[in-house]
Amino acid sequence: MPSETNRQIVLHSRPRGEPEPENFALIESPIPQPTEGEVLVRVVYLSLDPYMRGRMRPGRSYAEPVRKGEVMCGGAVGQVIQSRHPDFAEGEFVLGYAGWQEYAAEKGDSLRKLDPSQAPIAYALGVLGMPGMTAYVGMLDIGGPKPGETVVVSAAGGA
Repeated sequence: MPSETNRQIVLHSRPRGEPEPENFALIESPIPQPTEGEVLVRVVYLSLDPYMRGRMRPGRSYAEPVRKGEVMCGGAVGQVIQSRHPDFAEGEFVLGYAGWQEYAAEKGDSLRKLDPSQAPIAYALGVLGMPGMTAYVGMLDIGGPKPGETVVVSAAGGA
């Protein structure tokens, strides 16, 4: 590990309108130590997705809001630095929801292994991840286009 410090972006205040830099804070904390069944992940790529705006709002929603002072939620691709889980080895790449921070101790059963020989690991946050799966299911399972129909896709709706 390059240092003993974990840099994290936390929600400092709830945005009014579009999020601004002052709604977030950079804090430093000790790098977490994984317990039995966990792995320490060094985050390589973070997601930035439309659903995160909803998670910054208080109140009822389909997902719990991020609390003030809490690490901003989000998907993350990272490399296993230390493993206390039998299914993960140091050096492997994984997809999880570590949020906006450099290091995270994650439960092994919440992670998905990535194979860099199959596709660039960053794709796990896009076309081969939640946004891609959402588009696939939305188009083929829900939309069900038929030959001869015209389909218009708007990226403005998020995933």
